[in-house]
Amino acid sequence: MLGLRLQQTEQQRRNDRAWRLKNLQQRKMAMKVAYYPGCSLHGTAEEYDESTRMVCNGLGIELEELEDWNCCGASSAHATNDKLAVALAARNLALAEQARHQTLLIPCSACYQRLKSADARIRNDQKLGVEMASLTGMPYSGKLEILQIIQILARPEMLEKVREKIRKPLKDLATVCYYGCLTVRPPKYTQVADYENPMFMDELMQAAGAANRFWSYKTECCSAGLAMARSDVTKKLAGILLRMADEADAECIVVSCPMCHANLDTRQDALLAERQIPRKIPILYVTELLALAMGIQAVGKLWPKHLVDPRPLLTAKGLA
Repeated sequence: MLGLRLQQTEQQRRNDRAWRLKNLQQRKMAMKVAYYPGCSLHGTAEEYDESTRMVCNGLGIELEELEDWNCCGASSAHATNDKLAVALAARNLALAEQARHQTLLIPCSACYQRLKSADARIRNDQKLGVEMASLTGMPYSGKLEILQIIQILARPEMLEKVREKIRKPLKDLATVCYYGCLTVRPPKYTQVADYENPMFMDELMQAAGAANRFWSYKTECCSAGLAMARSDVTKKLAGILLRMADEADAECIVVSCPMCHANLDTRQDALLAERQIPRKIPILYVTELLALAMGIQAVGKLWPKHLVDPRPLLTAKGLA
């Protein structure tokens, strides 16, 4: 009888240890980050904002949007006034630090590039840091970890979580991943080692079960920043990317930049009418496809926001 009780006690201890270990691992996996949506995600790219929140919620990433954030000036400030461009970004960095965050998540590639650039310059130039603190009224010490959405989702522990959460694999959906130029360049700011052939998004699409295709145009510039000043250039470069995606037999292009999305999505009617592209191709945010693969039904309300309607394709694949 005594031996049986000792065995039961030891079993109870093992169960308690296993429970404590599991609880500790779950706490380690939980993540709370500062969230900077930028102007696009509160305007023309609402579907990117909504799908980012859906995916992060599903993966246990708590987003805390910065209070009183301001426009980072992407695409215009750095071309007109360098100090203003750094100050606009520095104020947002200081807000995240004041809120005692360690990590700042930025879905928009253009915003990410501006804040990442300001972070590096302030950390490497003490005089500039003092000047920015004087301009913004808030010091920034340079201790934040700044990540674009695909960088945080493609971390090994998060990638494993993505695989566990897949309920509707994107089977047979032929994708090509388009990073554009602002997520990975310039490497001195982004610190992306393989900036000619990044794999963050490709790994996410593979985890979601997509028939992901590799192509040579994943980091070519689409010139979205010139959309107003040189629309002829923007249209030409968008046409090249769409034709190359067609050559790769892609059924959709996956993006993580609202400017790239707008450029590739809005040009297709004109390009098709001029026979510069053979067909229209849906342009989808990486977070939209992840939400779809995770079985989050609310993502369906986002499809009508696209100019090239993805519903016929997704319906044909049994995904919508």
